[in-house]
Amino acid sequence: METANDKNELVARLRAQILSLQGVRVASHHKQIGTGLGPIQAAFPQGAFPVGAMHEFISTDQGQSAATSGFMAALAGFLMKQDGICLWVGMHRTVFPPALSFFGVAPERVIFIDVKKERDLLWMIEEGLRCQALSAVIGQVQEIGLTASRRLQLACEQSNVTGLLHRINPRSMNPVAAVCRWQISPLPTEGQAELPGIGHPRWNVQLLKIRNGHPGSWQVQWDNQNLKSIRTQDSPGKGQLLQAG
Repeated sequence: METANDKNELVARLRAQILSLQGVRVASHHKQIGTGLGPIQAAFPQGAFPVGAMHEFISTDQGQSAATSGFMAALAGFLMKQDGICLWVGMHRTVFPPALSFFGVAPERVIFIDVKKERDLLWMIEEGLRCQALSAVIGQVQEIGLTASRRLQLACEQSNVTGLLHRINPRSMNPVAAVCRWQISPLPTEGQAELPGIGHPRWNVQLLKIRNGHPGSWQVQWDNQNLKSIRTQDSPGKGQLLQAG
């Protein structure tokens, strides 16, 4: 006789299969990564951070670009765990590798590729996404078309590598084949007693689009390799605190 638990498990499997067909890969419960994102996790399909898929980040000024680099580094740290490898591809490197350790990323486990010709940029990102030995690929671009982004998303689906595509100062907000669209903005920090005038990074995290999920906006602080809530700005009736994961 079929029980309620059996039915729930069947429904969960069917939902995961449908999401997979839509390009959203949900890890099984025993493999779900801990992202330290707290209630932001509930915004994702089945409450699981999408892996093996493209995440798009939009920055329109230098402040957002720097904040986004920090946020992506934090996500890469969770994706890499202890022994993973991350590929970071761009034309103008603005990241100071030793500083990555602050976000839980061992600098020696990040491979930087500084591309000189723009036409080679997307090719290198795609080749990285096809490499199953990598845990994550961070690509910094300005413009990308829908067809090119579909190639990147397909590469993610085939290899199960998670892609973080950072679009810096794009001329248009054209749609791309990504499961999420993020925008990260810096917030003023609060000085610490032991370090006057220097505080932990604070960000306004906007999940502008999430396939089969729930967009929202949260104000958070990176503290002790986790995100902690300042306050949240979500849709009416959904006010939540973002606790450390």
